[in-house]
Amino acid sequence: MEPGDTVQVGGYGFRLVDVKVAPGPNYRASVGTVELSKDGRVLKTLHPEKRQYFSSQMPMTEAAIDAGLTRDVYVSLGEPLDDKGAWSVRVYYKPFVDWIWGGCLLMALGGFMAMLDRRYRLRARVGAGHTAGVPA
Repeated sequence: MEPGDTVQVGGYGFRLVDVKVAPGPNYRASVGTVELSKDGRVLKTLHPEKRQYFSSQMPMTEAAIDAGLTRDVYVSLGEPLDDKGAWSVRVYYKPFVDWIWGGCLLMALGGFMAMLDRRYRLRARVGAGHTAGVPA
């Protein structure tokens, strides 16, 4: 994407406004400005980063995330493509990602309720009484 380009993913528009260099405490970063919009209305401005730490030569990507109840949106900067300001940009739309945790909690609740069932405790007591009277 070049500055001003827009891409549509999952009903949302992502417009790359610009990418600027910014210093950090122990790194130098290229910080992008991406506008997230829906139906022509800007919802949020996201700032993904591509960091180069002074202590290593490996670049690190800091994704910008807009989390919601029914969807998560991720934007990350890839590599610069040319001298005109074009960048490779990764855009992800993930619906209902947070609901995975709800499913885990629901399964744990079901397991806990099963542990409280009296029928299972009675079987364990009856089984222990039969083995206690058997000679070894």
